[in-house]
Amino acid sequence: MEEVTIVMATLMGISLAAASGFRVFLPPFLLSLAARFDVIWFLDIDLVGTQFEFFTSTLAIVVLGIATIAEFVGFYAPWVDNALDSIATPAAIVAGVSMTAIVLEGSDPVVQWAVAIIAGGGVAATIQTATVTTRSLSSTFTLGLGNSTVATGENVASIALTLIAILIPFISAFVVILVVALLLRVKRRRNAQPQ
Repeated sequence: MEEVTIVMATLMGISLAAASGFRVFLPPFLLSLAARFDVIWFLDIDLVGTQFEFFTSTLAIVVLGIATIAEFVGFYAPWVDNALDSIATPAAIVAGVSMTAIVLEGSDPVVQWAVAIIAGGGVAATIQTATVTTRSLSSTFTLGLGNSTVATGENVASIALTLIAILIPFISAFVVILVVALLLRVKRRRNAQPQ
């Protein structure tokens, strides 16, 4: 892989990992479609003969599509959304690591997995933790009535970030940096307030 391609793939992987912090299955679903139909203009994802070969199979696309729909619907059901958060947190981290590793396939394995685990997993965990906190606050202050609004915002964020990551990753990386910086700033302010 050339250096420019590695940078673009890294930006794309981290952005997809962030999107999986909002919704676990949508980013891998859209990435599998994009890889299958060769939509990613700057990256030749040829997974045949690799450990990720299954990712672009028809079965994987169908299963990810069904899981995406179920996840979207599940977050609109009261109390189910909070239960899904307990499953979504580790799943988002795994999805973030996996997608980053997939788009970096063909690069040095040390770089591939270091970036995937540290950056991909870290960004997915940060975003997912923020969504869990937001939903928890919504459940507390609105008795769950505001959770559908939170779910809609998360759905829109995941769709937009995933599409931008696949089509123009350098812009999505900028958005991810802004979102993570904002989340860290809010967390710092909350920790600085007297209890």
